[in-house]
Amino acid sequence: MSITKLLDCTLRDGGYINDFHFGVYGLKKIIYQLTEAGIDIVECGFLEDGEYDESCSVFQTVEQIKPFIPSDRGKTMYVAMACYGEYSIEQLSEYDGSSIDAIRVSFHYNEIEEALSFCKQVKQKGYKLFVQPIGTSSYSDEQLIELIQSVNKLQPFAFYLVDTLGLMYQDDVLRFYHLIDKHLDSKIQIGFHSHNNLQLSYSNGQALANLNSDRIISLDCSVNGMGRGAGNLNTELIANFLNEHQGKRYEIEPILEIVDEFIIKIREKFKWGYSVPYYLAAINGCHPNYATYFSDKQTLNVKSIATILRMIEPKKRSLFDKQLAEEKYREFQSREVDDNSTIKLLQKEFSNKNILLIAPGNSINRHQEEIINIAKSQNCIVLSVAFVPDFIVSHFSFISNLKRYNSSFSITQSIKLIHTSNIQVDQADKYVVNYSSLLNESDIIMDNAALMSLNLLTKLQPAKVYLAGMDGYIFGKDNYIQDNLRNEQDKERFDALNTAIKERISELKEKINLEFITPSLYNETL
Repeated sequence: MSITKLLDCTLRDGGYINDFHFGVYGLKKIIYQLTEAGIDIVECGFLEDGEYDESCSVFQTVEQIKPFIPSDRGKTMYVAMACYGEYSIEQLSEYDGSSIDAIRVSFHYNEIEEALSFCKQVKQKGYKLFVQPIGTSSYSDEQLIELIQSVNKLQPFAFYLVDTLGLMYQDDVLRFYHLIDKHLDSKIQIGFHSHNNLQLSYSNGQALANLNSDRIISLDCSVNGMGRGAGNLNTELIANFLNEHQGKRYEIEPILEIVDEFIIKIREKFKWGYSVPYYLAAINGCHPNYATYFSDKQTLNVKSIATILRMIEPKKRSLFDKQLAEEKYREFQSREVDDNSTIKLLQKEFSNKNILLIAPGNSINRHQEEIINIAKSQNCIVLSVAFVPDFIVSHFSFISNLKRYNSSFSITQSIKLIHTSNIQVDQADKYVVNYSSLLNESDIIMDNAALMSLNLLTKLQPAKVYLAGMDGYIFGKDNYIQDNLRNEQDKERFDALNTAIKERISELKEKINLEFITPSLYNETL
């Protein structure tokens, strides 16, 4: 069996989940507990240029890390990661043994030469060096061997096999390991950093631990698998496995105490772990951030996400490009149609009429009587958005979100459906309008369904539009009348959505006569 060590990266890779905000007490306690557990290497966070916040696991200097390291270090080594290009070597003071022991340097393939020069300077300052090339699977064998030959000249403490895309099966991991082991200097340790897109981190870690090798192998892991996207190898699981199969003596209870005191609370606000979008990203060789980006849109079903991922050129899949992701999203959504005849038909229905637009906000439940009264007294055409209400007859329903169409509409419903061209519907009573022509300029509300329906109404020249159920987003509350419409976002994003929507409604009021009839964060008079 190999000589296996564990490197816990909860405060670094796990920090992507909560924007690295563990708190001063949390940082100290987590590092202390991992030390008590006997974890071989504890990663304290990032070294990065920028402003310093003592409550976060992102540091400018090693001196800022020093107060978080226990006075009794035991046998634990403490490290931090520096991404090449994001940390100035001038910030790094000479090693004196009072703070971290080592620095992990990560870099992309196109940064090798400059990154290895940076690595050399790190080692010259007295720190143990971990060389961590991003995305091992994106290297050809020849490219990887060439990199290893350069790394041998550096003589770092460790060289890493990194499954950035979370797509490696056991045979892939072992093949890369043996290739690296054959060409890497025997004195250099090999590390393995995995992502759990295919739920294989645990089994792949076991496979490396079970190797018959004299080389020391470090397995990256995090408490409760905390890490962006599908997360990482669970520290508590692999530590227990090594106790059972290699006679290690990791203390499991201190790790579980971290879960009880910190991770459970974080998990109440943020999600990570296996999901179908991350699975799709892995099998299509895409960076997991693409899955996050398309999933966060909350407008796409799984089939659509898979289609967009395949639309990305293979050579551009391994590095996340937000602009490219948005281009592919818009390309997929924008199925252009000639909607001139549709607009004319709708103008005959809506022009100079009072419209009651019902969005799916939760306030509808409390104000049904008022909504019904307005519809009758003002002789309104009822237009529902993204759902079909059960307390009033909708004359028309507007839908621009494929995911919500699939969950909220039935082909058996008798309703005049207005849908955007990104949705293909096999239904006789329908009106198709161009998706792209109804988009908003601001990215965050680009395809907000209620706003898109209002954008459509500006073309139809109604007499007046009464708004119901357009409540606004409140974090921690049930914002929708139906559970299947739930929008999972954090407070910061909700606040940004509310601001952008309010600004857009203010602009729309200059084009059409709008009146809120249910409570709304967007109505300045309430």
